[in-house]
Amino acid sequence: MPRSLLALLVTFAVFAVVVAQRPTEAPLTPLPVADAKPQYWKGNMHTHSLWSDGDDFPEMIADWYKRHGYQFLALTDHNIIADAEKWVDAETTPVRKKAVEKYQARFGRNWLEWREEKGKKQVRLKPLREFRSLLEEPGKFLFVPAEEITTKFAKYPVHMNGINLRDAIKPIEGANVTETIRTNLKLAAEQEAKTTWPNVTFLNHPNFQWGVKAEEMIAAEELRYFEVFNGHSGVRNYGDETHAGCERIWDILLSVRLGKLGLPVVYGVATDDSHAYHEFAIGKTNPGRGWCMVRTQHLTAESIVRAMKAGDFYFSTGVTFDSITKADGKLTLAIRPEPGVTYKTEFVATMKGAPLDSEPVKDKDGKELDVTRKYSDEIGKVVDTSTDANPSYTFTGNELYVRAKVTSSKPHPNPYAKGDTETAWTQPFTP
Repeated sequence: MPRSLLALLVTFAVFAVVVAQRPTEAPLTPLPVADAKPQYWKGNMHTHSLWSDGDDFPEMIADWYKRHGYQFLALTDHNIIADAEKWVDAETTPVRKKAVEKYQARFGRNWLEWREEKGKKQVRLKPLREFRSLLEEPGKFLFVPAEEITTKFAKYPVHMNGINLRDAIKPIEGANVTETIRTNLKLAAEQEAKTTWPNVTFLNHPNFQWGVKAEEMIAAEELRYFEVFNGHSGVRNYGDETHAGCERIWDILLSVRLGKLGLPVVYGVATDDSHAYHEFAIGKTNPGRGWCMVRTQHLTAESIVRAMKAGDFYFSTGVTFDSITKADGKLTLAIRPEPGVTYKTEFVATMKGAPLDSEPVKDKDGKELDVTRKYSDEIGKVVDTSTDANPSYTFTGNELYVRAKVTSSKPHPNPYAKGDTETAWTQPFTP
């Protein structure tokens, strides 16, 4: 046998032995994400910690939300994304002492970093990049980087939450309230275009210190979201005898934008605006009062933002929807009922041709007040009601929009205001 042929046979034999001994790889199976179906994910998008004016550590706050069934959380401290070097005093007040003790008990003394500064014990605030891996779980819990973009015009607070920001936005005060809103919305839009990180930015609590009127929101063409419900006891969601409540502002805003200006709908949001985590009561700025349910296939920040841009979400203080569908000329809800709880659904609409003019609100002496103006009762009118678990509304084609509000008989366990029951709101739908 020729030597070259013998060498070839030996090489082939060795190769065959090596191949025979190589472990057989199991065929790859699709990851769970491959077959995921769209579902509603529960999240809070207005949360404060010791990075600004909250009274607890961000890990402790996120742990609370995760243990209470939330799937995503945005920490929205004022004019900062938690990505810096910061230390806080450990013993300045009884609340701070309690916070440190609870933090150490939950995460362990080795997790805490200590120093002494000018004779005071301090604890390091860990940035999001350090602690997110302790709590995040694929398909179960997610942090979304965010900031409360906090500024004002004159005495009027103008606050907005940027959700899924890459970098903190330094707010700019405009020439008036409307221009302040528009300018800072444009900053968020510019960051999205530059970084390709999609974000949503919503106006916070217009009735906080009566800071923003409906007319100022109407003039802010870029505005697409605002807090209709905010769990902070100082934001005056429900208005008073001279100030419009936030739902009334929403209906005015929708009616004028759709009926006069040809602008898109504005979506509603519910949040906690939580600051206080150690004592729970009416009047305290606690977690667990209002949230958004965002429908998307995947629990990722980008998916949440895309769904919100599409309006595929609702907001709630306790009532849960299994589905919200608009098909065959109907808006239909599937309420998830609880034993012994009753539900009332109100379908709210403004019809085409409803008067959209307004007049000033005046005090007892006839002086015009610097508040949202008075509009027709035809704006935001209840056009149908139901006590069914699967209520529906049939469009006539004459509506500018229709939205639904479901109020339950179940008292909220820690309400924004005395007497509140659990409620949910859909987004507005056009025929």
